Amino acid sequence: MEVGADMPHDGSARTGVAQLRASQAGALGTGPPPPAPEAAASARVLTFAGAALAAVYVPGPGPGAEALHLVDAAGSATPERGLPERLILTGDSPAAHAFRTGRPLWLKPAALSSFSGGGPTPPGAEASLGALPLAAAGRRLGCLVVVGTTADGFDAEQQRFLARYADAVAGLLQAGDPGPAPPLLLGPALRSLGVGSFALMPDTGLIEADETLLQLVGIVPHTFDGKAATLLGHALPEDMPGLMAVLEPAAEALGGRELEFRVRCPGGETRWLSLRYRALASTGDRPDRVLGVVTATSVLPRSSDDVSRIQWLTAALDDATTVADVSRVVVTALREPLGADRVALAELQDERLTVTVLDPPEPAAWPEAWRSEWRSEWPDPAVAALPTLQTALRDGHMGLWPAGAALEPGLAGVGPGGLAVLPLPAKGRPVGVCLIGWDQPHAFVPEERSLLTATAALIGQAVKRAHAHDAEQELATMLQRSLLPRRLPELSGGTAVARYLPARRGLQVGGDWYDVIALSEDRVALVIGDVQGHSAGAATIMGQMRTAVRAYAVEGHPPDVVVSHANRLLVGMETDLFATCCYAELDMEEGNVLFVRAGHLSPLMRHPDGSAEEVRVEGALPLGVSADADFPMTAVALAPGTLLALVTDGLVEAADLPLDDGMQRTRTALAAADPSDPGRVADELLGDAGRREDDVALLLLRYDGMKTRPIRAGWAVWRLPDAVMHARRFTARTLRRWHVEEVADVVLLVVSELVTNALVHTQGPVHVDLVLRGDRVRISVSDSSPRAPAKPVIVDWESTGGRGLMLVEAVSETFGSVPVASGKQVWSEIVVPHREPSGPDPGLPADRGELP
Repeated sequence: MEVGADMPHDGSARTGVAQLRASQAGALGTGPPPPAPEAAASARVLTFAGAALAAVYVPGPGPGAEALHLVDAAGSATPERGLPERLILTGDSPAAHAFRTGRPLWLKPAALSSFSGGGPTPPGAEASLGALPLAAAGRRLGCLVVVGTTADGFDAEQQRFLARYADAVAGLLQAGDPGPAPPLLLGPALRSLGVGSFALMPDTGLIEADETLLQLVGIVPHTFDGKAATLLGHALPEDMPGLMAVLEPAAEALGGRELEFRVRCPGGETRWLSLRYRALASTGDRPDRVLGVVTATSVLPRSSDDVSRIQWLTAALDDATTVADVSRVVVTALREPLGADRVALAELQDERLTVTVLDPPEPAAWPEAWRSEWRSEWPDPAVAALPTLQTALRDGHMGLWPAGAALEPGLAGVGPGGLAVLPLPAKGRPVGVCLIGWDQPHAFVPEERSLLTATAALIGQAVKRAHAHDAEQELATMLQRSLLPRRLPELSGGTAVARYLPARRGLQVGGDWYDVIALSEDRVALVIGDVQGHSAGAATIMGQMRTAVRAYAVEGHPPDVVVSHANRLLVGMETDLFATCCYAELDMEEGNVLFVRAGHLSPLMRHPDGSAEEVRVEGALPLGVSADADFPMTAVALAPGTLLALVTDGLVEAADLPLDDGMQRTRTALAAADPSDPGRVADELLGDAGRREDDVALLLLRYDGMKTRPIRAGWAVWRLPDAVMHARRFTARTLRRWHVEEVADVVLLVVSELVTNALVHTQGPVHVDLVLRGDRVRISVSDSSPRAPAKPVIVDWESTGGRGLMLVEAVSETFGSVPVASGKQVWSEIVVPHREPSGPDPGLPADRGELP
């Protein structure tokens, strides 16, 4: 709405300003000032709509009513304005004419002079008048008369606003029927349009604001202190420069200004507001008063080519980072403002369209072909399958299809009342297409065409930028996944599950990691850690640390040595980053755990009885801080049915969640979870993470205990001439006690070859370990040499060595070699043929290396 150059003096506003000055002078201690009086607020809003006053006339009571009666007035309505109490229906007044014809009249002084029926008549010849019929549900209810402030009449935007004002008044009249007209119409109708007003004193910073304005900004009226700074405090910081021009107006503002700004609502969402203001001149160098109105951007309709709408769309798309964000902005910008029934946005990828948003999302709102003929839940068709879209994308021109247009089956039903096809260009190439459909016949006016053309270019650029962002995030996700385990090993005495969620800000790659390392059939290592920062550098360090910890663990080092080696490695990298880590080695047979905690959170444990606790593990410095740091171990016993949880701080700590509260919440959720499904427990612990500030890693292990407990026997081989014979006797005696004599020949052969090989090719102690688990006998021979046994590359009749290992491999079910802390271990497994379950005597102790 344009502001008239000779806007009349607002006496009510002056009264409010005087009250504010008195308040600042000494009455502020008596409580917040009341909102602006309704009459003053209505007068200000009407003035900005180009009206000096407004009046409502309704027919008199009874079926034979012959006159329109004045029931309400607002604005600068004074006796000299000429507001008659009664207008003859058959007369030649503008109000009676508009009531009879049902069409509005917008009269400038020359046209107004042709109506001889009288009243309401603006004073003087330099004023205009509007008469708008009030009707609802086919019934004529009265007439709204507005007197303009200038002889130029009402512009198109002012006319649209006043027409909506008349509709609101008619709605109140209809709501009050049957019975007499309600005593107040104009004020409540104006409030229903959501238009707020204010009167500002720049010298004092005090402001008179009505209740509607306070509600738009998000301030509870009775808490407002009357200061402009309080209102400005709700605006976004980037919009403050424009608002400061209102608080400190220059002489150029005397003719009226308009701007848009955003406020943060109490619920956290952002609301766009439109501000129109005018500074009133004073005797000094600066204006002493500023009058204005504020509306939500959807309250006062603007023309489709309005620059402010494009500015809003540009700002909203600038904040949209992903293709999904862009899609949501497109729906907000197009569907409701255009009165559309459907909006669809699709990306163009390899000559196929990938739908990113459908609004409304309900399948029933879209053509049947979109759900039944195409392969996916929502369409992913080739462009060639939709000639209308193919032509639009090829030519790059917007296509507008009126009601009843013949379209291919894939588009039939998207817009039966009208369909707009918008190619989305970016750098000379189409990146997608937007479909806008109407159910009722829709006329595409020139202003709307301009809006759609400008919108398509903005959306295309945003889609291209968002697609690049999504591709970057996908690359980051692939990098993260490549650095974390693809799958966790199956454990003989428990079940392990893990979860990882990247942060939802910045590059979605971080330093959290986890691993489950099967050290043997009855020993497993669990590790979780967090490298400082969220960057590719943090992810790189994370990958190196995970690899190093796994390597040290597989070598057979105890937990404190594994973590100590990893610490020295990180210190030697000379990076500015440090890492935290929690390492646990679990004996699945006995249920014993050895923990080492390097600056990390303590593990959580859920006992079989349903109670949960934070395990007290002795802590140490984070990795990478000091090469001489000590990492003590803490031993904890687990009972079958125990659930062990290792977490990173992203799960239990945030800006609005203290660490202690987060640990308590996670501990409570762990106690309430059903341990029968560890995967579901992990999902419940993650919960609704919302907008995560940090990446999250979670590792769970449910310890069940081993169903089949292995039987063990060991022998320390003495370096004597008959050492192999003693090893064979120990093996034969053990196999007899275990009642597996049927594999004695094969097992003795393997023991002979492996022990001989260790005695001949290594120095130091040699040890033989036998394990019976289920239907398998495992033979392990350990020595002090780190070098793996090597089989000959070429074996001929003249070769004198190397045949033993080939023979062992041939008779074994499985065969291999693993490094251990003291050297290496060569092992072989022999399958025991199926037999009746007689089992060994559980009371016999295992051999520990005695001489026969």
